[in-house]
Amino acid sequence: MERRSPLLNFVRNNTVTVIAFTAAVITSFFVPPDREYAGYFDFKTLTCLFCVLAIVGALRNIRFFSMLARSIVKRFGNARLCTLALVYITFIGSMLIANDMALLTFLPLGYFVLAASHKEKHMAFTFVMQNIAANLGGMLTPFGNPQNLYLYSKFDIPTGEFMRIMAPPFAVAITLITVCCLFVKPEPISVPDEPIKLDPVKTSVYLAAFALSIVIVFRGIPYWIGLIVIPAVLLIFDRKALLGVDYPLLFTFVFFFIFAGNMSRIPAVSRLFSGLLDKNTLLVSVLSCQVISNVPSAILLSQFTANYPALLVGVNIGGTGTLIASLASLITFREYCYHNPDKKLYYIGVFSGFNFGFLALLTLFMLFVVR
Repeated sequence: MERRSPLLNFVRNNTVTVIAFTAAVITSFFVPPDREYAGYFDFKTLTCLFCVLAIVGALRNIRFFSMLARSIVKRFGNARLCTLALVYITFIGSMLIANDMALLTFLPLGYFVLAASHKEKHMAFTFVMQNIAANLGGMLTPFGNPQNLYLYSKFDIPTGEFMRIMAPPFAVAITLITVCCLFVKPEPISVPDEPIKLDPVKTSVYLAAFALSIVIVFRGIPYWIGLIVIPAVLLIFDRKALLGVDYPLLFTFVFFFIFAGNMSRIPAVSRLFSGLLDKNTLLVSVLSCQVISNVPSAILLSQFTANYPALLVGVNIGGTGTLIASLASLITFREYCYHNPDKKLYYIGVFSGFNFGFLALLTLFMLFVVR
């Protein structure tokens, strides 16, 4: 069996980070590094993202989310209700622990439920709906998606206004997801029992730290406090959680901050994007996500428009569509292919059909709501 080099494995597993780094380097030739580079970075966004990722990793390590999800799923006795439960768990989870963490937590549960009950025929559909639920469920809260955290901080959006902006697409999304899941036949299904015992001390400490992270996101206390407290807690209770933080995602933000900052200082680029965004911010942001993903689209386009309601909606619903429209979609694709290596094209077909359908319906609806 051929062994890949560590560098090749890193590039393969962190393609978006490598692309972001390349983009930052290329634009640095047009805008050489200077003092203005320091103003590119949103340190609050980076700190909040780090804190949430770290403490969620610690909760995953003690199997807190698995226990919670398993107890919910076991209450249902057929394929339709189990599919709805798995999708709703992912939907709600994305609002609390971010879309990528929700998928990393609940996709394995989806596989376990379907494989253990010999209902693998529903796996592609269930994974796709969990993926859509993660991307669209996370849009209601500032910390549900990485791009939300950035825009919430950059434009200093009041929390109430943020949720009012995202409520209409959120309501449409959950309605569409529910209708799709109702087409699954209510076949009998059962899940083997596997008791999970949580460490009461760790569980209490981690939940308190998670609450602290949420308070920081909502600007209740200065963000630098979290940067001190949460690493200190994890150094004592779970160093693996610190090591397991998605650092490539953090560096993706750093590189795209540099890329976006440089692009905003190139006159021709600034005129082009400003003109396009003036015509229709929502549509431009949706289309941008299909090509360069929603996180970099949020960072880049925010340099050229003050219309944050349309931009916020666009980079959230724009997470549906192509496989690269959201970084979280790549997590789902990788997880499905791990279990079904011979069904990649089948999955892409199912994924594309549902995602472009959701994208079209949500975009058409929101074009009448957001200007």
